[in-house]
Amino acid sequence: MKLNIALMAQYCAGELVVSGPEGAQASSPVWDSREVSEGCTFVALVGERVDGHDFLPQVIEAGAACVIISHEVPDSVLQLAREKGCAVLWVSGSGEQAITDLARGWRKHLSGTVVAVTGSSGKTTTKNLIATVLSAGMSTVATLANQNNELGVPRTLLRAEGDTRAVVVEMGMRGLGQLEELCRFVAPDMGVITNVGESHIELLGSRENIARAKCEVLQSLPVGGRAFLNVNNPYALQLMEWADAREKDLELTLFGRKDAACEHLPEADEMVLATEVSLDEQGMPSFVLNAGGETRTCTLAMAGLHNVDNALCAAAVGLSLGMGIDEVVSALTSAESVAGRQQVHRLASGVTVVDDAYNANPDSMTASLTTFAAMQAAGRHVAVLGDMGELGSFAREGHERIGSLVASLGVDALVCVGDLSKHLASAALASGMAADAITSVSDWSEALAVTKDMIRPGDVVLVKASHSMALDNVVKGLIS
Repeated sequence: MKLNIALMAQYCAGELVVSGPEGAQASSPVWDSREVSEGCTFVALVGERVDGHDFLPQVIEAGAACVIISHEVPDSVLQLAREKGCAVLWVSGSGEQAITDLARGWRKHLSGTVVAVTGSSGKTTTKNLIATVLSAGMSTVATLANQNNELGVPRTLLRAEGDTRAVVVEMGMRGLGQLEELCRFVAPDMGVITNVGESHIELLGSRENIARAKCEVLQSLPVGGRAFLNVNNPYALQLMEWADAREKDLELTLFGRKDAACEHLPEADEMVLATEVSLDEQGMPSFVLNAGGETRTCTLAMAGLHNVDNALCAAAVGLSLGMGIDEVVSALTSAESVAGRQQVHRLASGVTVVDDAYNANPDSMTASLTTFAAMQAAGRHVAVLGDMGELGSFAREGHERIGSLVASLGVDALVCVGDLSKHLASAALASGMAADAITSVSDWSEALAVTKDMIRPGDVVLVKASHSMALDNVVKGLIS
């Protein structure tokens, strides 16, 4: 973003208490004083422990072109701003609202296609793959890491330039109405729903309510916009109906593994499917990509059958924006996993560690375990699994379901971490797993000690849990 400061004041309905140089512009906002650079905008957020207003002298000295404040500041700060040519913009609401207001205003300046990505699981991986594909053919800005909340979403828009051709915005949600609120200023041209699972079922109460919440992205699409849905999404038909697809003349691209297609699907304008799907000994998939009457063989450097669906979604978005199938496949082949999301570490000791510790829900846990069990190993398959959060009244049933799955997949050893995972352990035992193959511990430090003592050369170890369980420390301890 590069925007006239007077226009910024207009978008924020604020007052320039220090105007700065006439016609001055400022670049994308930051709210961490350590990220301030020459010509940027600094938003003074008020947190529980830190108030950004306390850092204004340092920020102004560091070269900020504009600072946005929400309460009075000392005259000395205003005088320093005048001396340094830094505008001071006061807003009557919060700094967070100012960031949203700036993003809403800046959205009008973006000429490229804005793609919103949501789903119960796989959002970040799919967003990364879409960005990888699109970057091969056009200027692209995408959400950094998993910054998919009320601050991260506007930040993504504000990082784009006016002529950026594609902006990929990952959107998270915790309840009905949240995606609708984000979409009011994101105004996506395309909407992706990776899947409808059980993440956040504690707050929404049912899978149908989760589907309705995800549908808010599709409902925000303009007339003639395009939706991307997985063929294995049992709510696909309802999602398009809830989005008034016919009345709004929405286009639909379905993607996914052909043998996994659900029975009741809406009529699609395009289909991007995978056939002949296989996994190598490390769980890396290969498949034949089918799109627009053309076929290409594609091999991913990302473990898991679920990543075939994620890659197909990225391919679908790229193809819809005019990229060629060979360009798309080349980009997918080069994509790599990010830390904490089924990243495979092959250690000198002969042990292989699969780091999937970033987050977990029953759907992502099922996908991860299925891939893990398919990996060939000279030794044993050892699963270190922790609690899955935000399941509410479904917590016990969700953990028991995963315990039964672990037993059915023939996992050799299981380390359960946390209180909820005791249900996982008991279900694995009831489903036939040997008692001496199951260990329950309270936290990551105990899990690390037990796992280190247990593993031998040739073993493959999966580490997965909700982020709050901090099992990334187990991974760090195993690979260090």
